[in-house]
Parts: sequence; C-alpha cells; structure tokens
Amino acid sequence: QVQLVESGGGVVQAGGSLRLSCAASGRTFSTYSMGWFRQAPGKERESVAVIKWSGSGIYRSYADSVRGRFAISRDNAKNTVYLQMNSLKPEDTAVYYCAAGASSFDYWGQGTQVTVSS
Repeated sequence: QVQLVESGGGVVQAGGSLRLSCAASGRTFSTYSMGWFRQAPGKERESVAVIKWSGSGIYRSYADSVRGRFAISRDNAKNTVYLQMNSLKPEDTAVYYCAAGASSFDYWGQGTQVTVSS
C-alpha cells in the first residue's frame, strides 16, 4: 500500500510562486512514475506534470498550459516529489493532486487547494 500526502497549497497573487510537495510512504518502488494533476471549478481533471526515473535518466512532461512556468522534481532520498509553480495565473486556481504508479497511476493523494487572485 502506498500513501501520498500533498502540502504547500494556499492563496497567492497573480505572478507569484508556490511549491507543492508530495510525500510518499508505504510499499513504494523506484520504478514508479509520479505526477501532478489538477481540477478547476467547472472543468475536467487534467494532467499537469509527470516525472519518471529510469536507469538512463529522468523523463519529464508538462501540460502546454504550464510549460515554462512549472517544474516537477523528485528527491529519491526523501521519496518526495515537488511541483514548483512560477508566474501563477488566476486560471491556475484548482485542487492539485499527487499520483503515483507503475503501469498506471494507481495511488492518489487527497489534494491541496491552490488559489491565485487577480
């Protein structure tokens, strides 16, 4: 069993920054992919960023709406994934979820609210 706990959400003005953290515990595997998803009011859940570690390197992917502004990273020693969010916009307002898995995202956190004011 894997447990994921998000933290770092809050209220920030447009143009500001936040860093979200996702701490994983339980029966984790080094081969797990980890990612951040978000769901804004009235919109469908969307993938924000994904990170995957392999023997050959680190692979990252981003949604077009956040590329160049957000950065995903992983600290293997702490079994924690981060999402650095810069140049935040009001449309970034959403509940952000951390997810992890091998072939699919099987484990999810409870989410953390991010609100960007204009």
